[in-house]
Amino acid sequence: MSKKNKPRDNKNINPEESKYPQIPSQPTDDTTASLLRELVAHLRQKRSELREEWALRIQEAELLTAMNKEEILAEATSVYDNYVEALETGTYAALQAYSRNLSERIIPRGVETHEVVGIVLLLRDVLARSLFSKYRDDFSKLNRILDAYEPAANRIANTVAVGFVQERERVIREQQEAIRELSTPVLQVRERLLILPIIGIIDPKRAQQVTEQLLQAIRRNRAKVVVIDITGVPSMDEKVANNLVQTVDAARLLGASVIVTGLSSEIAQTLVVIGVELSKIVTVGDLQGGIEEAERELGYRVEYVDPSKS
Repeated sequence: MSKKNKPRDNKNINPEESKYPQIPSQPTDDTTASLLRELVAHLRQKRSELREEWALRIQEAELLTAMNKEEILAEATSVYDNYVEALETGTYAALQAYSRNLSERIIPRGVETHEVVGIVLLLRDVLARSLFSKYRDDFSKLNRILDAYEPAANRIANTVAVGFVQERERVIREQQEAIRELSTPVLQVRERLLILPIIGIIDPKRAQQVTEQLLQAIRRNRAKVVVIDITGVPSMDEKVANNLVQTVDAARLLGASVIVTGLSSEIAQTLVVIGVELSKIVTVGDLQGGIEEAERELGYRVEYVDPSKS
């Protein structure tokens, strides 16, 4: 096999860069390298002028509206410097790290993906216009400069956009997890007694999460009795019903008995149809009754007090 057709040695690929879709890089011959050095020198010389023009274009395009003028200029300066460094070195690790850092800071402020892609494309446009102005009398050299610049610029734009999207997806996953936890809170109403009110549709994934949260809470609080209230659950399929039975069994293994309240006629029929051994599940009509039953199991004495005699 000739050297020309020899495949690239993947052992030399930066693991961090391998996360990002690969875009063919520019040739590394001496002429291209010389053109890129000339390009970088021009961008460094025009740094102040070009970054200010870019920041102005961002504002005119109504991008990054969650940030003020000073913040946009500060970020534009950092992105510009990382951009030029990537062009100069041909490596993208620093740009990837900055892209993640920037994403962490601006995503909570409501910045959208199209805004990030938009500002990177604006920077490409600003730099390209500057090159046209510099080499307007030498179109041959302008074409060679652009041929050297375009693959690197594509890779840079791709790196920033993908980094932002990955960070945004991470934030969304964390928010979804937080919402799920809030939707199924395990509450301690008194020592050794927990209540788990479940509201809404339960799919197998949520059912598994509910089980994990409950078992962790039993261990953490050394609970002896748990009341699971499913009054707000409209229906339950066979998988979720089986998961409920498994949760009761798992809680028993941790030393806690389970009382299920709010069982609807539809869910009761589901349990019967799938052949659940109902003797394993203690059921009470409503939450109040469930709490009273739990307190009796814990040895509390429940008495009615006539308020008129107090």
